[in-house]
Amino acid sequence: MKLTDFKVLTFDCYGTLIDWESGIYQALGPLLELHPAPPSREEALVAFAERESAQQAATPDLPYPALLALVHAQLAKDWGIEAEAGLHRRFGTSVPDWPAFPDSAESLKALKRHFKLVILSNVDNLSFAASNRRLEVAFDAVYTAQDIGSYKPDPRNFDYLIEHLRDDLGLAPGDVLHTAQSLFHDHEPAQRAGLVRAWIDRRRDDEGWGATMPPGERPSVDFHFGSMAELVEAHRAALAAG
Repeated sequence: MKLTDFKVLTFDCYGTLIDWESGIYQALGPLLELHPAPPSREEALVAFAERESAQQAATPDLPYPALLALVHAQLAKDWGIEAEAGLHRRFGTSVPDWPAFPDSAESLKALKRHFKLVILSNVDNLSFAASNRRLEVAFDAVYTAQDIGSYKPDPRNFDYLIEHLRDDLGLAPGDVLHTAQSLFHDHEPAQRAGLVRAWIDRRRDDEGWGATMPPGERPSVDFHFGSMAELVEAHRAALAAG
């Protein structure tokens, strides 16, 4: 199996292309300033992961900004902090402020010359549109939780992806390399859906799972890279090898 075998790269965005952990932690800053003994960055991210995952399962059709606002309110309660509703809403609308990883835009531009590029994301359309400006590339299709009515790792999201790749772009599952950081949100359900997968292991040098829930039974991966830049270099090598 080679990277040159595929026609489309389907991406998770947040954690893979957008540095959501930095974005989340920065957006939590005003709340943490109210905490008399604030948790560490890693502790705050783990608490976020637990609350976000539970809320996504409980309210799969709730738009992401509203869901984030609820998560923020729950964290405030967990941490014993009294916070105004406006602070929760501000966190809910923080996604456009989350930064891209430094290698994302240039890597996507390089890959665009060889593949169709598609997003499968757990956010809403408006939030992704803001992030897309940071990524500086036109995706061939964008499928969000708002479109689908559920959040990954729900298998419906990958069923939707496969169906729409076929109907919208004429692509079969064998044409797809699903490219993502989260083993929990993406690799587990994508493996069950029969897709080949590339792990962009952005936390390769860190212990734990940060803002992402740990996977259940750890899925296998077909390709493993520490960054998007590593994926691009591996693809260039595969092209040179023929």
